[in-house]
Amino acid sequence: MKEASGYPGIESYGVIGNCQTCALIQREGSIDFMSFPEYDSHSVFAALLDQNKGGSFHTRPQAPYDKSFQEYILDTAVLTTRFLSEAYNVEFTDFMPMKSDGKPERNQLVRKISLIRGSLSFELILNVLIDYGKVDTQIDYVDAHTVVFKNEAHPEGLKVRSSMAIVEEEALVEQFSLEEGEDAFFIIEAAKEEQPEATIAEQCEELNIKLHDTIHFWHQWIKTCKYTGDFAEHMKRSAITLKLMTSAKYGSTVAAPTYALPEKIGGDKNWDYRYAWVRDAAFTMYAFMRLGFIEEASHFMKWIYDLIDADINGDVELQIMYRIDGSRDLDEEELDLEGYKRSQPVRIGNAATGQLQLDVFGELMDTIYLFDKYGQNVMYSFWRNVEKLIDFVCKNWENPDHGIWEVREVKRHYLFSRLMCWVALDRAIRLVRKRSLPTDVSQWIENRNRIFQDIYDNFWDEELQSYVHFKGAKTVDSSLLMMPLMKFISPYDKRWVKTMKVIEDQLIVDDVLVYRNLHDSIPNKGEAVEGSFTIGSFWYIECLSRGGEVEKAERYFQKLMSHSNHLNLFAEELSPSGAQLGNFPQGFSHLGLISTLFSIDRQKGQNTFVLKQ
Repeated sequence: MKEASGYPGIESYGVIGNCQTCALIQREGSIDFMSFPEYDSHSVFAALLDQNKGGSFHTRPQAPYDKSFQEYILDTAVLTTRFLSEAYNVEFTDFMPMKSDGKPERNQLVRKISLIRGSLSFELILNVLIDYGKVDTQIDYVDAHTVVFKNEAHPEGLKVRSSMAIVEEEALVEQFSLEEGEDAFFIIEAAKEEQPEATIAEQCEELNIKLHDTIHFWHQWIKTCKYTGDFAEHMKRSAITLKLMTSAKYGSTVAAPTYALPEKIGGDKNWDYRYAWVRDAAFTMYAFMRLGFIEEASHFMKWIYDLIDADINGDVELQIMYRIDGSRDLDEEELDLEGYKRSQPVRIGNAATGQLQLDVFGELMDTIYLFDKYGQNVMYSFWRNVEKLIDFVCKNWENPDHGIWEVREVKRHYLFSRLMCWVALDRAIRLVRKRSLPTDVSQWIENRNRIFQDIYDNFWDEELQSYVHFKGAKTVDSSLLMMPLMKFISPYDKRWVKTMKVIEDQLIVDDVLVYRNLHDSIPNKGEAVEGSFTIGSFWYIECLSRGGEVEKAERYFQKLMSHSNHLNLFAEELSPSGAQLGNFPQGFSHLGLISTLFSIDRQKGQNTFVLKQ
């Protein structure tokens, strides 16, 4: 249902994809967001960001219905939406084809409409916005079943074809009808794809085969994960969601498949997340490795190998994020779109790419270390470039940076950045010793120890009896929860137990909603601020489990699951009302779920994951 603003809740959407791009489908069947042909390409549907001109696709039932349901076919990314009434039952099946063997398939979105009972007319809504609407979109009516949308910037355009006749007298039809037992198909693809020579019946049969192959692919893929614990459905959905956001072509992972969904309704923190953050991707690969998906981790490491080889040539020029193909062009601009619930500006690109965020070296080195441990031995040619990264950390860890939350206004000495510099050095030293690599680690050991002492001495506030967000601060931040998770400090250490108490007092509402702290303030929990940060909630619960409070952690995990949407999906944040905020679905949230569930089961002695620690 649409809210008073005219926009459905972010939580009312499901996501489908084909490891090339993703689409968001509202629980009543409207496809309101899709970038095409790849995650970071221009969006062709963006009604989620402008209900008037953003563009969408829908085949809306014209008769009233009593109930509608949306669910995935079990353990797949194939989404079904059903409408029930006394007069009819109809089902939409939306999917993006995958070959059963995992090899690349034609880049398509397919909707199958099956009228199970009764007779029914459908309203056809098909509005495409090419290149974000910067130039007017033109429509070519190819034949009775096919239309192409294009403009000067994208002359190849987007093709929509159907088993139904959707063009009459050089115009789209406004409605079409089905009888009981009939099916209709709609296919969205690049206009350059050849027109099929097969009959309509043969095309429908081919699409049914593609549906079968896609279901088979997902069933075979998820079998790698052997988890059978109490929250298997949530864990598998998170794994599939991360897979949907991982490029089969390049191996990189996007933070989310959307842009400009707000962290606060009416606010201006509306960023483009359709890129590969080194931090997010590294954490995602660790989640994949924990579940046994070594192939995904291998592809990501190949992407990282190539990236580091290209970017480390004399000086270290590692960016915090890249396009999915590894290119560096992420120029930020604002679009002439209304914004979700009028939250402006609507941005594409991301200016944060030029920031110094020292923590990324820690996440990356931790992943390299774990991949060497659980995947494949690191190649020495690659290791020589890694040495340059670690030397960079030694020379720069004492500098202020923009931090994990990418604060644009100021650089500070953040504890989390110091922590992850320590992780970078610690994991590099471990790897050298494990592999007997010919690297002189004396300077690394010295700097690792200096960082540890710096955190211990200069980030502890005696008055507050807690570690603090950054040097001189009087507050904490949710990123401090990573200290025991990165094995910097014992979860039983007295200093950590006191810090946890301050985090609970300053940042947590309703047991599980954890706020982040962008500056030196205690987030105002009762007014219209940005939402609680979902991965912070998972970090907190994991800290509880590692600290021996397993029953409490499990209870809080279950409570947090009640905040997921009807498909067990999470955005970046949660509002006090329970609405999802920020880009959706958010990879950070779902990898946090996997890590937390892993920790709870491990502490219970029932760890059914593939990897052991």
